[in-house]
Amino acid sequence: MDCVECAEGKRQLGKQCGRCRQGEKMAAGGGLAGLLPAQTQLEYALLDALTPQEKDNLVYQHVSKVDSWGQDLKVPDFGEDLEWLNTEGPISLYKDLGGKVVVLDFFTYCCINCIHLLPDLHALERNYSDKDGLLVVGVHSAKFPNEKVLENIKSAILRYNITHPVVNDADVTLWHELEVSCWPTVVILGPRGNMLFSLVGEGHKDKLFLFTSIALKFYKEKGQIKDNKIGLKLYRDSLPPSPLLFPGKVTVDSSGDRLVIADTGHHRILVVKKNGQIQHTIGGPNSGRKDGRFSEAAFSSPQGVAIKNNIIYVADTENHLIRKIDLDLEMVSTVAGIGIQGLDKEGGAKGEEQPISSPWDVIFGSSVSGTHEDDVLWIAMAGTHQIWALMLESGKLPRGSDLKRGTCLRFAGSGNEENRNNAYPHKAGFAQPSGLSLASEEPWNCLFVADSESSTVRTISLKDGAVKHLVGGERDPLIKIVDPKMKNCATLAGTGEASNIVGSSFTRSTFNEPGGLCVEENGGLLYVADTNNHQIKVLDLETKTVFMLPILNTEMYDVVDHPFVQKNKMASIPKLPKSAPNIQLPSLTVTCGQTLQFLLRLTLPADTKLTEEAPSSWFLTAEGNEWLFQEQNPSGRIEDISHQPLIALQLPSSCLSSEAVLSIKVCLYYCSKGRSNACMMKGISFNQPLQITNTHQDSTAQIELTYAF
Repeated sequence: MDCVECAEGKRQLGKQCGRCRQGEKMAAGGGLAGLLPAQTQLEYALLDALTPQEKDNLVYQHVSKVDSWGQDLKVPDFGEDLEWLNTEGPISLYKDLGGKVVVLDFFTYCCINCIHLLPDLHALERNYSDKDGLLVVGVHSAKFPNEKVLENIKSAILRYNITHPVVNDADVTLWHELEVSCWPTVVILGPRGNMLFSLVGEGHKDKLFLFTSIALKFYKEKGQIKDNKIGLKLYRDSLPPSPLLFPGKVTVDSSGDRLVIADTGHHRILVVKKNGQIQHTIGGPNSGRKDGRFSEAAFSSPQGVAIKNNIIYVADTENHLIRKIDLDLEMVSTVAGIGIQGLDKEGGAKGEEQPISSPWDVIFGSSVSGTHEDDVLWIAMAGTHQIWALMLESGKLPRGSDLKRGTCLRFAGSGNEENRNNAYPHKAGFAQPSGLSLASEEPWNCLFVADSESSTVRTISLKDGAVKHLVGGERDPLIKIVDPKMKNCATLAGTGEASNIVGSSFTRSTFNEPGGLCVEENGGLLYVADTNNHQIKVLDLETKTVFMLPILNTEMYDVVDHPFVQKNKMASIPKLPKSAPNIQLPSLTVTCGQTLQFLLRLTLPADTKLTEEAPSSWFLTAEGNEWLFQEQNPSGRIEDISHQPLIALQLPSSCLSSEAVLSIKVCLYYCSKGRSNACMMKGISFNQPLQITNTHQDSTAQIELTYAF
C-alpha cells in the first residue's frame, strides 16, 4: 500500500491504527457519519502536505480507498414526487446521473452562508460541464415554512443566477437520510452514487476544486465517467422581461421628489422621480465590479441605498463593497471593501483597504462628537452578522475612541450567528442583519435592526451601544408597524398570502417577500420594495390604498443640450390587437408650455368588469417626437372603469418641431360577470395631430376620448 497518514497522525506504510480500521468498518453504517473517519484521516494529512502534488496524491489515495470499500456509502435516490427547477423533468440519481461526479449542495435560500457558497459553485461549473462528467445539484432543504414554497425557490434561483438543477426537498428527506446538520453542506458523489467527500459551511473553494478534480481524474482512468448531456431547461428563460428584477431596497431623498431604487436583479441603481420617470440608470444589466462614469460602472446584486443631497451610498452586496455615487460628477467610486469576501470581524483599516462581507443595508447617522451631521454610514454586515460603521468624517462612536475619516470597523455584534442581547455591543449577537432604520431623537436615540434569521427587530443604543430586543415576528409577507414605546407589532398591510394584488386597500393588498421600505419626510407615503413581485409599491398612509410606482423599461442618458435622450422608450408597451380601432382626431393647434388634458370616456360591454389582477393601462407615443415627454411619465394604470384617469401632458417650454402626431393608446383587460367568466383584452388608439405655434393659447386644453367597446 502507499504511504498514508491516519487520523491518529501516524504515517505508516500499509498500516493504519485501530481507530482508522474501526472507521472503515463503520462506513457500511451509511450517512455522512460513515464517511467521517476516512475524511478526517485525509484532512489531517492535508494539513502537513507541503506541495500541490502531495495534496493531489493524498486525495487520490483517499478516493481509491473509499472506492475499494466492500460496500459503497450510497445516497438514496430523489423522491419521485419532488418538484424540480432548471430541468426538463425529474432527475434520478442512478438512472440519469450514473457515470457522473455529482456535487450535492444542501442549501436554503435565506441563508447568507449558502449564498456565499454560490460563487464557488458557479466557478466550478465554468471549469467542468456535464460533458466533462460533473454536475451540481442544489438540494433545497428549507429551514422555515415559507422556504418550502416552490414559487419562493423559483425567485431565489433567479435572484442568485442558479443555473444547475434544483430539487425542492421540502420535507428535508434526503437531509435526514444523510444526517446533514448544517447549511450549507456539500456532498461529492462518485459515478455510482457513492459518497466520497463532504464539506460543511462556506470558504472551502480550494478543497471543492481539489476534491472534484481528483474524483474526475480517478474515475476517468477507470473508464466510469460518461459524457452524456443532462436535459436542462432554465427557469429564467421562460419569463418575460421586467422593468425591475428583485428590487431589494428603496429610499427617498429629503425633498420627497426623488427615489433611489436598488434594482438588485439587474445589478443597477435607478434614480427616479416621484412619478416613476427615470433620471439616472447606473450600472447593469449584467453583474460586474467597476468604478467610473455611470455608463461604465458595474455592481453585483446591490441592496441598501442611502441618499443625501446628490451623494448616494450603496451596499454592493455580492462585490462585498460600499460604493459612492456622485450625481453631480456622474461618477461611481469604492469607499469600503476590497472586492472579495472578508473574514475580518474587527475592522479598523481605511475603508478601501478593509475587507468586508455581504453588506446588506446602509443608513446615515451621526457620531458621538456631533461636529458634523450624518458623518457616519451605518452598515448591516449580513455576512459576518454584525453592524459596522464607515466614518465619513473624523469622530467617535459610542464606547469608542477617536476615529479618522475613512475608517471602517465593527460597531456591534460578536460575529457569531445568534440572537443575543447585551449591554456591551461587541458581545451581542445577530443573525444576518438585513435592514436598518435610525431614530436619532430622544428618547430613542438608537438604530433599529431587522435581524433576518432570528425574525426579530433589535435596537442598538447610540449612547452606549447596548443591544436590546424590541419585537419578534412571524415570517409572513406582510408590512408591519412597530410601536417602540409599547413594544408591540401590528400588521399595516398585506394578508399573509404571498401574491400580488395592487390598487386595493391595505387589508386586501398582498406582497411577496418585500425586502425594503422607506417613508417620505412628511409621512404621507410609504414606499415598499416588493422584491419577489419585481415592483415598487406605494402605500398612501392617509387613504389606506396601495398602488404600483410605474417604471418604464427604459434607459436614460444625460447628454449636453438634450437632458433626457431615451433609449428603447417604448420597450414595455404591450402590442395592441390587430383589431384595435385607430381613431383619427381633428388637428389641434397648441403652443410650447401648454398642458393637454385627455379625458378618457371608454365604455365596456354590458355585464363586464375590469380584470383586477391584469394591467389595464394607457400609453402615449409620438414616433420621432419623443421630446414631447421630457421629464414626464407617458404611461399609467386604469384601475376602475367608473373612474377613468385624466391624462395630462405638459408640452416642453422649448419645442423641437412645428408639428407632431401624439397617439393615446389604451389596453383593457376585462371579464364577463356571468357564469362563463370569459376574459378579453381589447385595445384602442387615438391619434392626435398637433400644430405647434408661437401664438398664445389657453394654458390648458381638454380633449375627450370617447369609445364604446
